[in-house]
Amino acid sequence: MSILVYLIPIALFLGGLGLAAFLWSLKSGQYEDLDGAAWRAIDDSDDKPVA
Repeated sequence: MSILVYLIPIALFLGGLGLAAFLWSLKSGQYEDLDGAAWRAIDDSDDKPVA
């Protein structure tokens, strides 16, 4: 039962760390253009000339 004294604060800390990482990713614009990455993956045009 005394192990909960250690596990609960660790779990709360890790949850807060995950929340902070998610909020940072929202603030830095990681989710702005979700469709653009999908279209770039299947885009057939090449910017490099064929040698």
